[in-house]
Amino acid sequence: MTDWTDPDTFAKAIEQVETKEKGNYFENFEEGDVIEHDPGFTITRWGNEAWMSQTLNHDSAYWRTDAANARGFDEPPIHPDYLTAATLGITVEDLSEKGGYFLGRTDVRFPGAPVYAGTELRVESEVVSTATSSSRPEYGIVSWRTRGKDAETGEVLCTYERTNMIPRREPMATDGGSGGTDGARSSSERSSDGGATAAEEDGDDGPDLPAEFVTPEGGYFEDFVDALDAAEGRDAAVAYRHERGRTQDNVTVASLPLATLNTAKQHHNVDVMADSPSGDIVTYGDVTRSTALGHARSDERTWREVGFDDEKFHTFVTPGDTVYAFTRVLSAADSVEDTSTGTRMSSENDVSTDEAGTVRFEHIAFNQDDDPVYSGTRTAEIQKRPN
Repeated sequence: MTDWTDPDTFAKAIEQVETKEKGNYFENFEEGDVIEHDPGFTITRWGNEAWMSQTLNHDSAYWRTDAANARGFDEPPIHPDYLTAATLGITVEDLSEKGGYFLGRTDVRFPGAPVYAGTELRVESEVVSTATSSSRPEYGIVSWRTRGKDAETGEVLCTYERTNMIPRREPMATDGGSGGTDGARSSSERSSDGGATAAEEDGDDGPDLPAEFVTPEGGYFEDFVDALDAAEGRDAAVAYRHERGRTQDNVTVASLPLATLNTAKQHHNVDVMADSPSGDIVTYGDVTRSTALGHARSDERTWREVGFDDEKFHTFVTPGDTVYAFTRVLSAADSVEDTSTGTRMSSENDVSTDEAGTVRFEHIAFNQDDDPVYSGTRTAEIQKRPN
């Protein structure tokens, strides 16, 4: 009788059996396809608070009932960062579990009323585009528009568009040239792999930075307006770094993504990732992002998140790396509007201009070596100073 647990016997068996694969190849995606992701996800207060605490997002309105009521919420709501991460996490098995670089995300929005614990989340993704990558013939490039919805009401809770490199079932024929993708994507591919930056390839002599940096006096809306006014007409920018850092550990690298049903092997399979370009498991991009935003929010009076654009992940974050944050203030408007588009936002949670104004930021997360690891623009309502 065969002893299947005999080491030599089992080694031969494991070499011969077929592996039941997970995830989809590039060839599985066609423009216009709509994918209903299963399973759904019940958003819990425990999950929300675990995410917020580990990424240092300590806004009292998401922790205390009195602070939530003062902000116009019935109870502490679900934080937008956790909602975004949960929405994306559910999609990984269908969209990106095969691997490939996360090239970026944009148009992250939260239409409608606040989301509370107990909401059942259902997620769908539409294939927006597919493209070849002549620089990496074993990959293609896919963009999806993802929508997270309330399973009971059908209300859209979170939307975004993201772009990934996805492995091909069969590598395409290529001449190895740099064509086949637009310039921004080509740059993203190089930077996400730790390759040369565009500035290095172009032979720039050095960075073209302003002569002066202005730091806001405080975290109220008026402080950002005053800083922008002080910089106007001068060779100056409103930009500053945040003191806090968060070193990546088993909780942030493996536990948080798995708690959002993010099954990507990049975050929990050390065996597979040992032979990858990173050499180790890597932090879920939304953990890196949320940590940097948590550092930034600790130095401002955030009232409500409006949206995020142009998000990119520049290099790997692995266990032991420390995530810091840098902020540049781009604009401020004395109204409730999306400053990235110049249009007024429509939401049941809009506040009057007596309570908050809108500020647009650029945030850059960086590691202990001062290497950028994430960047993106953010539009948020910032509390005005009480009279």
